[in-house]
Amino acid sequence: MNNTHTIEVWGDLACFTRPEMKVERFSYPVITPSAARGIFDAIYWEGIRDDKGMRPYFYWQIELIEVLKMPRYIALRRNEVKDKAPSERTIKSWMEGREQPEPLWADGGKDELGTDQKGRTQRQTMALKNVRYRLTARIIPKPKFSSLENLNKFNCIFERRAKQGKCFQQPFFGCSEFPAFFEYVPAGDAVVQTAFFDQHIGWMLYDVFDLRRDVVKNDQPFITIFDATVRNGVLEVPPFNSEEVRKPERGDC
Repeated sequence: MNNTHTIEVWGDLACFTRPEMKVERFSYPVITPSAARGIFDAIYWEGIRDDKGMRPYFYWQIELIEVLKMPRYIALRRNEVKDKAPSERTIKSWMEGREQPEPLWADGGKDELGTDQKGRTQRQTMALKNVRYRLTARIIPKPKFSSLENLNKFNCIFERRAKQGKCFQQPFFGCSEFPAFFEYVPAGDAVVQTAFFDQHIGWMLYDVFDLRRDVVKNDQPFITIFDATVRNGVLEVPPFNSEEVRKPERGDC
C-alpha cells in the first residue's frame, strides 16, 4: 500500500498568521506545514480522546507543498471576540442544566455589557485570496501501531475517505471562517504546472504541537520553526525529527 498521499486543496480566502506580527494578522505567502497537517487530520485522524487529552495512533508528516496559484493579498477588517470560552467543566454544567449559561457577547461596550464583559474588537487582517495548493504527506505511526497491518489500514481508510470527499470536520485555511475544499490526487496523476513563485520566506512556523508525543491537557505549546524557501512554486518540508526543524528544549525528549 502506498504510504504517500497527495491532495489538491483550494479556497476563496486563507490566513496563515505570522507570529511576529503580534495583534494584527498578517499571513505567510504560502500555507504552513501545521495548517496542511490540519487539513489531513480533518479528513482522517485516529486515536483516543479522553479526559487526559489526545493519544493519536499516528501523525501526518507533510513532505511537499506545491503552490498552484500566485499568492495575492487582500486587506480585511474582522470582528473578534475579546473574551474566551469557559472551561469544559463549566460548559458541561450548562448543558446538563446545573448552572445558568452565561453568553459571550460579540458586540457592545462597557456601558452596554458592564465591566466584566469585554465585547468585541476590530482587527486588521492581511489575508490571501483564491489560493490553491497540492499537498503531499505520509503517515508516521507511533511505535505501538507501527505494524504493517496497521499502516495498511490507516492508508486504506484515508484514501477511501479522501476519494469520497469525506471529512469529520470542515478543513480550513488558518481561520475557521476560511473553508478549504479538497480532492484526492491518485498516484501517477499528471503533473500540474506550479506558480512561477520563488521566495526565501525565512523562519516559518512548522507546528505548535510535539508530533512525537501525546497531547495532554494543560500542556504548553511546543513551537517549532524551520528555514523555508519556495523554489519554482515548491516548498520542500523537512521531516519533523530532522535537525533542520528548530525545537525548544525539553528534558524528556
